[in-house]
Amino acid sequence: MSAPLAAGLALSPPQQLGVIALCALTAFVSHRALAVFNDGVRPFLLDFVQGRAERGPVTAVSFGLSAGFVFGLGAPMALSTGVLNPWLLFLPTDVLGLLSPRRWLAPVLGGAWGAVVVFGLDGANEVAHQLPVDILTPLQQMSTPILHLFTLFPVLAVARQFGRRWGCVAAVTELALVVATMKLWPGVFAGAPALAAGVLLLIGLAVARDMKDRRAPAAPGGGQGGADDAVASLFSAGAARLRRHLPLFMVLGAGICVLAQTHAFGGGEATSFLIAKGQYAEAAQVDLYRAFGFLPLIATTALASGAYGVVGFTLVYPLGYLLPNPYLAAVAGALVFAAEILALSAIGRVLGRLSSVRDSSEHLRAAIGDTLHLAILFGSLMAAHAMGGGLGILLVGGLYLLNETMGRPVVRMAAAPAAVVAGGVALNVLNWLDLFTPVKG
Repeated sequence: MSAPLAAGLALSPPQQLGVIALCALTAFVSHRALAVFNDGVRPFLLDFVQGRAERGPVTAVSFGLSAGFVFGLGAPMALSTGVLNPWLLFLPTDVLGLLSPRRWLAPVLGGAWGAVVVFGLDGANEVAHQLPVDILTPLQQMSTPILHLFTLFPVLAVARQFGRRWGCVAAVTELALVVATMKLWPGVFAGAPALAAGVLLLIGLAVARDMKDRRAPAAPGGGQGGADDAVASLFSAGAARLRRHLPLFMVLGAGICVLAQTHAFGGGEATSFLIAKGQYAEAAQVDLYRAFGFLPLIATTALASGAYGVVGFTLVYPLGYLLPNPYLAAVAGALVFAAEILALSAIGRVLGRLSSVRDSSEHLRAAIGDTLHLAILFGSLMAAHAMGGGLGILLVGGLYLLNETMGRPVVRMAAAPAAVVAGGVALNVLNWLDLFTPVKG
């Protein structure tokens, strides 16, 4: 049996100082436009770096793309699992770093946010559990659909890119592995072998298609040389800008890896629940597969804009989970980030020749989004039922549908957990008005 979920955020003093220092550092690199966590913000930084955009508009873009994830997903996920996540820590430091008018002020603002998280979150957790209608414990209902439906994202990606036949092959393979794992290795996360098989099948099919295309005779004509030279020049300038700040990135990589090693931090939705259950090897496996979906996006946007990802290719996540002590994690994280930065140009050239592999990463990202959207929505409705029965479902489901009808002012992925929190507040108000009796058990 897996360990139960953590009851709340419990950080030691060294962990608290580490979070504050890391938030200060990430705000500083954001201020310098060297790295941001939000992939959607990175393309806008090219104009900012080259002086064609002001700090204010770029900050507004970052806030608009991040706020929903911070308060609708990051905070509820951390409160329900007791594990910090990158949406809660690094999306705000993106905004604060870009917002800061002075270089020295950026780490101060970032460190202040880190202090709010480490000292304020546990207090919020304690207050929430004392309410007549507990909001946070029902949110743990999300763990079951997230952990199990997340297993299916390679199946969706295979079906979208290579058709129904290969999609069926992937589905049958994953289902067989899930059943076999549950039967033969009940202590292992059942989705782990299935995820491995699905991702390897997708990558194998993509590489095979690219090799077949490379053997095919090239079409006559062309005329892409000038465009290719321009792209290569842009990519070369972006890679050179990042290499000039290699020591700073090594410190950043060390900090991220050490935080992951403490097991107070999880890099994804499924990972947070696995770490809360003490299943660190399974968490490492899940984040490793997830990295395949985002590596091409991070590499190409970093080369084009000259701004890297705060967490790199996310390879420091699984490494940190598995290392035995923070000293090894610091060295390993620094070396991994150094290798990533130095290899960026080569990775860009390889991706330029493997179009099917690039397409696979896009299908993986879309499939991850679809599976998590369904899992989070379903889990949120389960939480609503545990919190308030039929009235809870009415409130949470109604708020979610209202958000859809209004054009999604809260991003879809975060809308359902945000609705659980808002619905829980409403149920407590109704209880104080003696119009609702909390559900027992």
